[in-house]
Amino acid sequence: MPAETLPGDAALPGAGVPDAFGRLWTPHRLAYIQGGGKPTGPGDHEDCPFCIAPTLTDEEGLIVARGALVYAVMNLYPYNSGHVLICPYRHLADYTELTAAETAEFSDYTKRTIAALRAVSGPHGFNLGMNLGTVAGAGIAAHLHQHVVPRWGGDTNFMPVIGRTRVLPQLVSDARKLIADAWPS
Repeated sequence: MPAETLPGDAALPGAGVPDAFGRLWTPHRLAYIQGGGKPTGPGDHEDCPFCIAPTLTDEEGLIVARGALVYAVMNLYPYNSGHVLICPYRHLADYTELTAAETAEFSDYTKRTIAALRAVSGPHGFNLGMNLGTVAGAGIAAHLHQHVVPRWGGDTNFMPVIGRTRVLPQLVSDARKLIADAWPS
């Protein structure tokens, strides 16, 4: 498909000129890259997306399921289709700060997420994990969350490595609905 040429493109070398490269545009990621919406510390609840999400409807907040102490939410910037996060409602940064009841429900919601994902998309495996602290790779270090990432044979290709882009075949909101509908009771 040829690139669209816009008025004024001629002034930019290569802009709007059809070539052999396809382009995947992900402008929604710019806010994440620039650090928008990230709390700055353990006491910063106002800008924390994991504190805001439960105040919204399930659809608006991309919430899959709500428990008494934790909830499951779609990752707005997923590594793979169906990438879910398990979050405590309580704003805390470290796994060791969870109460025994929170730890139990956190674990239970991880199991339920895996079961729901298996039911709707049949992944071949999963990556589970937490990045505790910014230096460990946590994008939102101030609010604890665990990643549940479904994996399929052959789902890793050149795009993330060469193109620094992920190809996702499904909208996050569509994945949320499928997983929520399959949520084990």
